[in-house]
Amino acid sequence: MDNGSNNLLGDFLRARRESTSPAQAGFLHAPSRRTPGLRREEVAMLAGVSGSYYIRLEQGRERNPSAQVLSALARVLRLDPDATEYLYSLAHPWARPQVETGVMDQVSPSLLRLVNLSRHAPALVLGRRFEVLAHNPLLEALYEGMTHIDHCVRMIYLSPAAVDFYPDWEKAARAKTAQLRTAVAADPDDPYLRGLVAELTAQSAEFRRIWALHEVRARGNEIKELRHPRLGDLSLSWEVLSVSGTGQKFVSLAAEPGSHSEWALRELAESVGASAARG
Repeated sequence: MDNGSNNLLGDFLRARRESTSPAQAGFLHAPSRRTPGLRREEVAMLAGVSGSYYIRLEQGRERNPSAQVLSALARVLRLDPDATEYLYSLAHPWARPQVETGVMDQVSPSLLRLVNLSRHAPALVLGRRFEVLAHNPLLEALYEGMTHIDHCVRMIYLSPAAVDFYPDWEKAARAKTAQLRTAVAADPDDPYLRGLVAELTAQSAEFRRIWALHEVRARGNEIKELRHPRLGDLSLSWEVLSVSGTGQKFVSLAAEPGSHSEWALRELAESVGASAARG
């Protein structure tokens, strides 16, 4: 699942240790070092555990750390709330809520009507595996030139136009990959997610690099920076509403009133309406 590793807790701790600088941990005058980040013994000291115990955690030989130890590690490694929740889920997998593994999402007719009624804003329904389960014509026009628009993560890594479509491709890819890792932690036995990670690992060196960072993030509202091939740079608010009891998300993209992005969405809506009238 994770490049063949069954030591996700240890892999996560090592990745976050290596991405935490000595200065961030309070070692203001640390000498230069060959390897990035903190040393194992430094993490152990700051977390109040023995060096041998921390080494066992990273090596996967200690699999039942206490809540006190996890809290201390989250503090030392400067984990945000999403990463802290992920740490706890790796350490205590039995506490994860049960998910109906392998069952693909279906969109309700009422939700489909809501998507189709959104004529002036790009809209879509996202499944818990990042599939685009439904979208309106305006969303398709917004993502003009992109392939794999039926899946958010595949689109970023496998669409040839993605690097140009996202002005800050690295930021967009890391955000979506962090969300994918969070989804995998919630349902590690899901065959679809296992296959998705294997597929992207095989096809994209950039995915392999970013996946190895072990970043995590929950899905939520954000600002999308896009570069449309005809309308230029757009800044759109990605508004997410959870659909009760399904794990699905209704997403609508909106622009700041009076902005170039609002004008661009209006132009897209008019062109989509004109095409529909001709068709």
